Amino acid sequence: MSRHARPGAEAGRAPAHRPRRKLIAGLAVAGCIVAVALLSRVWTPAPPGRLDILHKLQPPLAAGLLGTDHFGRDVASLLMVGAWNSLSVAVASVVLGAGVGILLGLLAALRRGLIGAIVMRGCDVVFAFPPVLSAMMLAALLGTGAVTAVIAIAVFMVPVFARLTRATTLQIERRDFVAAARTIGRREEAIVALHILPNIAGQIVVQIALQLGLAILTEAGLSFLGLGLAPPAPTWGRMLADAQTYLGPAPWLALAPGLAIATAVLGFSLIGDGLRDLLDPRAPTT
Repeated sequence: MSRHARPGAEAGRAPAHRPRRKLIAGLAVAGCIVAVALLSRVWTPAPPGRLDILHKLQPPLAAGLLGTDHFGRDVASLLMVGAWNSLSVAVASVVLGAGVGILLGLLAALRRGLIGAIVMRGCDVVFAFPPVLSAMMLAALLGTGAVTAVIAIAVFMVPVFARLTRATTLQIERRDFVAAARTIGRREEAIVALHILPNIAGQIVVQIALQLGLAILTEAGLSFLGLGLAPPAPTWGRMLADAQTYLGPAPWLALAPGLAIATAVLGFSLIGDGLRDLLDPRAPTT
């Protein structure tokens, strides 16, 4: 029996390590990208804004590590600075969207009835508009730039966090310790701060990690359409937009930012999946 039980025990322990592997892999990938973005604040292989038309469209290693673009700028330097710009917009939009969404979700959960219905129906309306369309409408009012991109992505994030916060708060609110806190006369603000938020923080952190990957992808799409940071500030999406004209003679111009976007999204997605599996053992592992 022991010989038959041992393989089963080992098989039962194996899935417990899978979330940890995904989390470690995601942290490693995202950590490398963040490190490159931070390094770009103090050092790049060449000045990212320096033009050298005589050496334009040089292949990798012929002029710099990743070659030069159609203006003769060093692609590696543009990629490093673009990492900082893209991550900055993504992080700012997720923080803003999460903050507003959590407040609205708590309001909808604790103030049921008309107020809760208005909040959730408003989230449904906002969720119906894709971020690109929201950015176009905001660009008509505010002009293109980082602020427009941050607001457009954040508006798209608000319903995600509002729905998650409302659903998890309603689950926690049914617990005995919340009822006991109300019985002894504890104020609603104290109940939220001491009992509800600590119990839903794990799921919110998981969602933040997942939405960071989506925000990077969305920012790249907005920059590709010219709705992101204003030129000459480099972003991965604008690098892709500039490279589409030179796919034949210089395919590396599109390959570098495309791989950067895919790697960043993969890293944050792995972090989110790993955290979700660790915090929720009932979730199936993949």
